[in-house]
Amino acid sequence: MASYILKRILSLIPTFFGATFLAFLIIQMAPGDYLTQLELDPKVTPETIARLRAQFGLDRPFHEQYLLWMHNLLHLNLGYSFAYQAPVLEIVWPRVLNSMVLVVPSTVLLFLIAVPVGVYGALRQYSLGDRVVSFLAYLGLAIPNFFLALILMYLVLQVYFRTGVMVFPVSGMTSSGFEQFSFWQKVVDVAWHAVLPIVVLTTSDIAGFSRIMRGQMLEALSQDYVRTARAKGLAERVVLYKHALRNALIPIVTLVGLAIPGVLGGATITETIFSYPGMGRAIFDALVEKDYNVAMAALAFLALMTALFNLLADLAYAVVDPRIRYS
Repeated sequence: MASYILKRILSLIPTFFGATFLAFLIIQMAPGDYLTQLELDPKVTPETIARLRAQFGLDRPFHEQYLLWMHNLLHLNLGYSFAYQAPVLEIVWPRVLNSMVLVVPSTVLLFLIAVPVGVYGALRQYSLGDRVVSFLAYLGLAIPNFFLALILMYLVLQVYFRTGVMVFPVSGMTSSGFEQFSFWQKVVDVAWHAVLPIVVLTTSDIAGFSRIMRGQMLEALSQDYVRTARAKGLAERVVLYKHALRNALIPIVTLVGLAIPGVLGGATITETIFSYPGMGRAIFDALVEKDYNVAMAALAFLALMTALFNLLADLAYAVVDPRIRYS
């Protein structure tokens, strides 16, 4: 197991370099940068622009800029944000933690809801309950996240205008006066603000995962080892949950492992609509402002998260399926 983990960690190095190189290349192909916008300001002289480009290495060839960026990254120096006028690490790291407030509960809910719903649909195939669940799943897949977010905001605001009660906040991460709250008041306030974004991020994934879980469970129930277990007289609960379900979970483990960085990177629209200060919105704002140092730092973090959670998903196979062993 230790040698396998070491090999996988070493294999992550070229993967990470390749992902960051492609991201850096794509960003460099975009026209202009933050300093280009400063050229339109008559108060900023061309000499000042040239000095800033030389100071931050923006006047160098592409390969030299990438090597300089990678050198700084290895020294935990993510550069300087022109838009925020602060080091990139001070901008990105709090946004990552804010996004985790959405990603972790969303992933937990995804697993706790999608797996039972998929198993229910497989065990009661073509029943009324299965048809209702399938309809809701297809509906969840068909509704875009931004549209669901707007619907939820509209419903909450309608309740507020009619009753004067704000059921859930529709923007931001904290309430006014947050700094004066006690610890538990802060926890409740952050959770209260996170409800609507979590619902939006979880809905479409639950729909897709439940359909996959249903299909995998149906396939597992048709296997010979399930029929053999039943022929031996094992209790139906043991057959279903110890034999069939355990094998049906294998592809779900992979999907859940990749869902965390997927939700983290795909929350851009949701965080923007709800004015939530997460990493998704940081990427959006960075691209709008052409603050490419922030965008590159966020994309590098997503590449690292994807590689690490893919490794964790592979290691989890041995827990889910006892036939898998790493030597």
